[in-house]
Amino acid sequence: MKKLLIFIIGGILMYSMNLTSPDFKERISLEQVYPACGGKNISPELFWSNFPQETKSFAITMYDPDAPTDHGWWHWIVINIPTKITHFPKNAGNPISEYFDLGFQTINDYGEIGYGGPCPPPGPPHRYIITVYALNVAGFKVSREVNPQLIAKYIKKHTIDSVSIMGLYQRGWQ
Repeated sequence: MKKLLIFIIGGILMYSMNLTSPDFKERISLEQVYPACGGKNISPELFWSNFPQETKSFAITMYDPDAPTDHGWWHWIVINIPTKITHFPKNAGNPISEYFDLGFQTINDYGEIGYGGPCPPPGPPHRYIITVYALNVAGFKVSREVNPQLIAKYIKKHTIDSVSIMGLYQRGWQ
């Protein structure tokens, strides 16, 4: 169900962005998991709405804050998504997908361009956070190989609003 939450505070109109996915659930499916962990590496279908009117573009990230690194793990970064696009079909993160160019997909922490699914080390479940950002810039020019942490900082600097969903995955889950 889509809900539009509008608050008028001191004459400022504020929106509450909405993000849904029929594929990305609390427990992530093996279909979305990285091949090294036995998965098919299929990015989830995403729908978003209720973004601020001043939005000039969108960005999407998938991030694992529990990865055993000093910066977490960036699984997916897409920038320069036009505001007319509010849906990413399933597998749009695959470089051979017909939907790959809906936005500009950059390198992830696997060193690959596009989506790289969950594949945590053995141990407790990891959190995987997909976020859609409404940005105040129409886009920015970067190489696909720019460090994911730098792109994430730039995204955050230009964020008007954002919305996230989270799923869990533990190595060995079927």
